[in-house]
Amino acid sequence: MTMAKLRVVVTGIGAVSPVGHTIEDTWNNVIAGRPNVTPITRFDVSDLRTQFASQITDLDLTDRLDVRVVRRLDDYVCTALYAAVQAVEDCGIDFSQIDPTRGGVIIGSAIGGISAVLKNYDVLQQEGVRRVSPFAIPSMLIDSAPGQIAIEYGLRGPNLGVVGACASGNYGVGEAYYAIVRGDADVMVTGGVECGVNRYTMAGFERARAMSARNGDPNKASRPFDAERDGFVIGEGAAILILERLEHALARDAKIYGEVMGYSATADAYHLTAPHEDGLGAIEAMEVALRGADLSPADIDYINAHGTSTPLNDAAETTAIKKVFGETAYSIPVSSTKSVTGHLLGAAGAFEAVFCLLAMRDSIVPPTINLDVPDPACDLDYVPHQARPHQVRFAASNSFGFGGHNSCLVLGDYRNGSQ
Repeated sequence: MTMAKLRVVVTGIGAVSPVGHTIEDTWNNVIAGRPNVTPITRFDVSDLRTQFASQITDLDLTDRLDVRVVRRLDDYVCTALYAAVQAVEDCGIDFSQIDPTRGGVIIGSAIGGISAVLKNYDVLQQEGVRRVSPFAIPSMLIDSAPGQIAIEYGLRGPNLGVVGACASGNYGVGEAYYAIVRGDADVMVTGGVECGVNRYTMAGFERARAMSARNGDPNKASRPFDAERDGFVIGEGAAILILERLEHALARDAKIYGEVMGYSATADAYHLTAPHEDGLGAIEAMEVALRGADLSPADIDYINAHGTSTPLNDAAETTAIKKVFGETAYSIPVSSTKSVTGHLLGAAGAFEAVFCLLAMRDSIVPPTINLDVPDPACDLDYVPHQARPHQVRFAASNSFGFGGHNSCLVLGDYRNGSQ
């Protein structure tokens, strides 16, 4: 007799993004189609082709965090912790009342504390060894974000940082889901974080011709599936989710946003930056996640697309969705919230999983803004310009990344689940 798979639900959410310092503010601006893409002033951009970003503004990390932590550690670590504090408050859990070995932290990020690397390298070159911060290494390590969150709450279970380029946020949520399904934990703090708006990262993406150069109208620069798209808009932020074994959540009468039902991690094995032109890895990712959720393509009510606003990605993802969903693809709302938030790199997947959960909660799907000139190669229902009332029982969230990484999360209203 096959044992039933443990069910995993989301009971808390926290976030800080370019369009909000909380998840509700972020969600309200996503639904309203209000981006916050601004000229970069924190470093010299005079010789860069792209001179704007989707930036977090007016955030004081010490509002919620110990000033000593903020002074010592990179914004990457502190932003993740800031969002985690919100998520723990939201879920109402008292970690002192659970077995600390049954709680863990898994966070995804693509480039981690790269700003700390650059800052301390400059100090080393200009001022010498003795001026390098003793916190330089902890600030740069991708696993420092989950490590600091574990310290904050005394969680001694599974703890790691995961990297899958721009699929990292999905990987974080998916691997935390697996930790509970395997029986290794009852509660996991998970999500994604990125604070990579710096001169080095911008120059690298510029040389890869990945970013938009629409400097004259930056709020119109992220335009997924539009024929005039010319690249993504880099962004920053953190989204943190609290995952719990369903029985554990019900026992404490927790608020439940929804259920993590399926997860995939596949590879194109094709090219370090370009997606497979036939979308093979993306196709496999969606198929694996649907199988894990025990759902058919016809069950999906909404797809949050990776939708970066790059010419190759948007066309390949459209091809992949049509291959997996067939004729059904044309009746499923598909939107890219990156049109509002910008591309949050390793944090993107975590944000987009949250947006799927809130779409279920509020019976509304977010829009793809700036879709003014539809690309004939991208011919699905991308919910252009305005959010749409729509009942969502099950949703799929796609994330793809450099290196050929592909991932899909399937989320649902736990009351509809049967696992």
